[in-house]
Amino acid sequence: MDPANKREAIREVLIDCAEGADIIMVKPALPYLDVIASVRSKVNVPVAAYQVSGEYAMIKAAEKNGWLDGDRAMEETIISIRRPVRYDSDLLRLAMARKLRESSVDAQKSGRSAKRK
Repeated sequence: MDPANKREAIREVLIDCAEGADIIMVKPALPYLDVIASVRSKVNVPVAAYQVSGEYAMIKAAEKNGWLDGDRAMEETIISIRRPVRYDSDLLRLAMARKLRESSVDAQKSGRSAKRK
């Protein structure tokens, strides 16, 4: 499939659904947010946005080189995926899910300790 041809992607999705697909997965999620929205509007099966490990690895490599704040970049990435996912996708799979969960737990712990002071 030509990654620049959204119409072809939609055609393939419709064929998959006609053949009995139970779910449609769009991956990698970030470069195809427009496809997620279009797919959701065309099908009646769950649509999943899948952030692949390469998207996470790019953030980690840039963080390691000092080019960006990795935690902030991950937050921005999840926000950008959640926008169409919240309205147009039924499932979200993130390569960075474990890291996000750990960051969330750390933030909650520091928030609680800050309140006690």
